[in-house]
Amino acid sequence: MSESLYSSCADVLSVCQAAKDDLAAILDPNMGFAPRLRQLCRDRITEAENSAASDVSQEELDILRMEANTWGLLQAIIPARKTEPEPRVHPRTLLATNPYTPTSTLAQAIMDSSVLLTELVVVREWLHETAPQPQHPEATTGYWKFTKHNVMQGLRTGSGIREGLVKELDPDAMNRGDGRSLAADDAGSEKSLAQALYSFVRAGRLDEAVELCRKAHQPWRAASIRGSLLFQWRAIANEQRHDDGIDDADDAEGWQGNPRRKLWKSTCARAALNPSLPDPERILYAALAPCPQTFSVLKSACRTWEDHLWAQISILCEEKQTAEMIKLGGGFWDGGLAVLENMPSPPSQEEDAAEEEEWEKEATSTLETLGSVHVEDGPTADHAFHVSQLAIILDRTSSLLETFATGLKNGNFDPESSEYPTMTRFFAHLCLYLRMIDITIPPLATQVILEAYLQVLEAAGQRELIAMYAGALGENAVERYAMFLTSLELTADINERRLALTRAREHGLDVHRVAVVTAERTIDRAFELLPQMKGPLPSVITLQATPSDIELLLLRSIEWTTFEDGTHGTALEQATVILRYFLGAGRVSLAKNLMEVLPRELASIDQPEERATEYLHYRQFFTIWDSLDRVVECQSLEVSIMNRDTRAAWLSDYKGLMDQAYDAVVKLLTSDWMMPDETGDRRSRELTRVRQIYVPELVLRLHVMLYASREHVPENLKRALELANIVADSRYKLYDDFLHLDGRRLGEYLDAVRRATIAGLEGGGSDPFKIILL
Repeated sequence: MSESLYSSCADVLSVCQAAKDDLAAILDPNMGFAPRLRQLCRDRITEAENSAASDVSQEELDILRMEANTWGLLQAIIPARKTEPEPRVHPRTLLATNPYTPTSTLAQAIMDSSVLLTELVVVREWLHETAPQPQHPEATTGYWKFTKHNVMQGLRTGSGIREGLVKELDPDAMNRGDGRSLAADDAGSEKSLAQALYSFVRAGRLDEAVELCRKAHQPWRAASIRGSLLFQWRAIANEQRHDDGIDDADDAEGWQGNPRRKLWKSTCARAALNPSLPDPERILYAALAPCPQTFSVLKSACRTWEDHLWAQISILCEEKQTAEMIKLGGGFWDGGLAVLENMPSPPSQEEDAAEEEEWEKEATSTLETLGSVHVEDGPTADHAFHVSQLAIILDRTSSLLETFATGLKNGNFDPESSEYPTMTRFFAHLCLYLRMIDITIPPLATQVILEAYLQVLEAAGQRELIAMYAGALGENAVERYAMFLTSLELTADINERRLALTRAREHGLDVHRVAVVTAERTIDRAFELLPQMKGPLPSVITLQATPSDIELLLLRSIEWTTFEDGTHGTALEQATVILRYFLGAGRVSLAKNLMEVLPRELASIDQPEERATEYLHYRQFFTIWDSLDRVVECQSLEVSIMNRDTRAAWLSDYKGLMDQAYDAVVKLLTSDWMMPDETGDRRSRELTRVRQIYVPELVLRLHVMLYASREHVPENLKRALELANIVADSRYKLYDDFLHLDGRRLGEYLDAVRRATIAGLEGGGSDPFKIILL
């Protein structure tokens, strides 16, 4: 499906949601929701058909055309269901007021008095609009030209008319039972003409069918077709005049239509049932005057599901009109003066309602058979769009949505099929359309359908549209949008993530909640895939390798809660969790990267106190870690060839950095840095692990630096040995942090202290404490 179609549908949805309180705007026949989506589908079809490089398959075009037709059906039916009908005059009242009321006026009154009949007439008009383009037969230059030539030649030559050829050229020449027929070419033309006329009737284009008859030099056929028009006479109809540019003088003799339509209809039925007539002729007459008796003939011409629907609805409408007209006695124009003398008494409202209800049940039962009708061409009756169209006609949209949602849950639809994106897009927008116009829809089914469409959008890479449709999920909107944001993982940079949260606000979602849930889901996913902090303590030096994608995912999970001030409290909580993990896993560089991306405002948060204190300890640790790195860097700058001033400047910097590092480390070691509480919970265990890794690490790094600098700063050797006293001081509980890894770190430190003690004897003497007392 074209990516532009996704965004175009979203644009229509956005415009109509902005006007959701204006029902007239949403139902507008030109700029309403359904007409806009219908036009989008039509534009896409036109674009694909006119483009030589189009990658849209014929199957996709067909389903787009079905979607466009379905939106057209919704626009045709729904507005009437959502608006109050205008008061109408009952047909009996019309007759009581004017016994000479024309049949067209009575027919309109009959239709207005029945909601279902009105809707079926609208559906029939929709079927006319969406019918295939009518066929156009080859042009003829005369009436039965080849037959006429043969007849005239036989008469001129005296040889007689050819065996089997008609003797007369009147329209009934072939129907006299003598087995005679037209010339082959004329018979073929007659068949093509009858088939073409049927296609025009099927499309509701009677005027063009009449014109086609005239061009074929068969005005009698034109008269037969015009016989379907109801009798209309404005001068006696008591109708309200409309300024439509038509004057009474323009009407032939002041009236139009067929004043003897009842007789015409029975004649058409007899013609349709006449087996001696060619099948195309019978089908044409059955289509002009549909009725149950001629249904089998009309059905034989039905190739598609839409053809079957049109045939059934045409019969239902015609039969309802006929039945109601019979109840009225037909009026003067069908019943004559006898009707005026014996006007039937009007039934009560209860009787009218009961009769209408009974007819509605019969009509519904008839239409339900279309759910399993066999079709020759096109999509079958159980195709999702045909099921949808029938449900819309029967006003069963809730059941329709539940059925489709159940199919989605049961895996009845293949997400890889070319139809799936179109189907889910249609049903998602149908849910939102019905909700906008306050038609009750099943909430659970709606969630399933919208979820399916969200997955389609995700698969199509339509990230910018997710927030809009997730926002329609109601209570689940935040969770669903957060699920989508979580799925982005490392594919979205920080700017895309910030924009994604902005879209959430634009579509009414709680941005803070979205950010928190997204971060929580991301952290949970990362921890599911990362190794747990158990077992031996890691070596900090050997674990500074390139981070994995999962580690980066955990690192970047904090971004979601750093964009807004309102989520900084959560960011602080999540940051401490992630820092504990990284440091507990020996991944100092990742922990340091995390500290660098955190907003400065986190440092000003002082509640809860234990969390704020823990964050302060991390900041202190990385300040010290950086100071130790600067000492190493400065030490590496020493070269053998230095002049006196350069060496003095270097030594001053080196000594100053060493002093800063020593003071910072000692200050940290003599405080309660990362000291766990006595609860023994997970946090306490993780803090203990961090101390056990980094207290020995800091002590050893500082000791090694002091020892290595003794040649340049002799007093640093004394500091190295004094540091051992601090480690051994029970007030600071540092000794306990060395008693892990089978005492390996303690052994390393004692060996380092031993070397420093020996170095103190290098100046002479045998007192190992002399260096401390200096």
